[in-house]
Amino acid sequence: MANVTMPQLGETVADGTVTKWFKKVGDVVVKGEPLFEVSTDKVDMEIPAQTDGVLSAILVAEGVTVDVGTTLAIIGTSPEDPLTSAPRVVGTTPVSASSTVKSARDANETSNQLSPVVRRLLEEHRLRADQIVGSGPMGRVTRGDVEAYVAAQGQSPAPNASTSMSPVVRRLVNDHHLDVASLKGTGPNGQLTHHDVENAISESAISRGNTRSGDETIPFTKARRLTAEHMVRSKATSAHTLMVKEVDYEHVEEHRRHHGAAFKEREGYTLTYLPYVALAVLDALRAFPQINASVGHDELVVHHDLNLGIAVDLDGDGLVVPVIHQADQFDLWAMARQIRELATRAKKKKLNVDDVTGGTFTITNPGPFGTFLTGAVIYQPQIAILATDGVTRKPVVVTSPTGEESIVIHSAGLLALTFDHRAIDGAAAARFLNHVTAQLNGRDWTDEH
Repeated sequence: MANVTMPQLGETVADGTVTKWFKKVGDVVVKGEPLFEVSTDKVDMEIPAQTDGVLSAILVAEGVTVDVGTTLAIIGTSPEDPLTSAPRVVGTTPVSASSTVKSARDANETSNQLSPVVRRLLEEHRLRADQIVGSGPMGRVTRGDVEAYVAAQGQSPAPNASTSMSPVVRRLVNDHHLDVASLKGTGPNGQLTHHDVENAISESAISRGNTRSGDETIPFTKARRLTAEHMVRSKATSAHTLMVKEVDYEHVEEHRRHHGAAFKEREGYTLTYLPYVALAVLDALRAFPQINASVGHDELVVHHDLNLGIAVDLDGDGLVVPVIHQADQFDLWAMARQIRELATRAKKKKLNVDDVTGGTFTITNPGPFGTFLTGAVIYQPQIAILATDGVTRKPVVVTSPTGEESIVIHSAGLLALTFDHRAIDGAAAARFLNHVTAQLNGRDWTDEH
C-alpha cells in the first residue's frame, strides 16, 4: 500500500489544486503513467504514479486545494487492500482506516457518474446526488433530473455557495471580507481558485489606492509572500558574500556576429550571451566541484551531477527556477535550445516535477534589462548563484603578444557571484569566477559551429 501525496513543486510552493484525476477507484495504476494533474501558482503539471497497483481510494476531489504533503489517494495491490494507517479525508475529522477507504470509494464512484455540469448544479443548489432519482443510463443523474428536482422544490441557486470553495480559498475570502458573488472563478466548473481571490484582493487594494491621495497598499500575493519567505530564510541561513568580476565578451561577440543570423533563421529566436555563460560556468564547476554543492549537517555535500538552474521571470508574477539536468552533455546550440524551451514552458506553466527539482547551481540573468550589478540571493540549499548583468560597448585596455597596450572598443559586462561563506572561502570563489571569465574571454568558440 502507498499513499499518494501533494508533491512539493518548487521551493516557494506551499499548496496545490488537484485539477484532474486520470484514474478512478478500482483502476489499475502503472508506475510512471499520469495519475492526476495539479495546478500551483507557478506550474501546472501531470503527476505520474510512483508505484504499480490499484487505486484504492481518492481522498481529495478535483478542484480542491490542499497543502503540500496532504494525502490525496491510496494505491494498494488490490481494491480490497486493508489500510495500516488512517489518513484524513480533507475537510472532515479522522475516521477508521476501513471506513475511510469505503467512504472515499463510494464518494468517488458517485462523483465519476456525474457530468461536470451536474456536479456544478448540485453544488449551486446544495444538493446531494442521492437525493435525486436519475433517469440516465444505469440510473445516472442528468442535468434534466437536477433541474426538474429544483423546479419541483421551488429552489433557486444558493447565494455565495461556499461549498464549492476549497478551505484555502474560503479562508482568503473570509480574511479579506470579499463578496463571493462579485468574483469570477477560473477553476473547474467556474470554481473560485486561490489565484482568483488573490487577484481580487490586489485589484481591490489598487482601486482603493486610486481613490485617495497618499500611500497605496497592495497586499502580497501568495506567490510573492512565499518568495519573500524563501529569500528571508536564505539570508538567515547562508553567510552571503558578493564577488564581482568584469568580463571581456569580445570573443563571444565575434562568434555571435558570425553565427547569430543563421541561428535566428534556423531557430526563430536570438542567440544571447546566456548559453555561452552557461558553458563557461559548467567548465568552471568541473574544475572546482566544491562550488557545485550544498550544505548538510556540518558538512559539504558535493554533487557529481551538474544540474544547472536558470531563474525565469514569470512576467512580474514571481520567479521559478527550472533545471537543466546533466547540463554538461550539451553543446552551445543545444544549451541555447534547452534554456529557451524551459523558459517558454515556465511562462506557460507547463513544467513538470523534474523540471523544478534537483538543481545544484543557479544562474540568474537580469542582463537583458541593462542592469549594471546584481547581488542575487542564494537559492537554497545550493551554496552559490551567478548573476549575469548587462553587456555594453566600452573602451578597454588590451595587451598585444609583444606586451604593447592599446585602448579598443569591446563588449564588456560584469559577472556577480554570491556565495555562502560558510561553505567556501573567498579564494575558492575568486578562482571559480576567474575561470568563468577566462573561458568567456579566451575559449576558442569557433569549435561551436
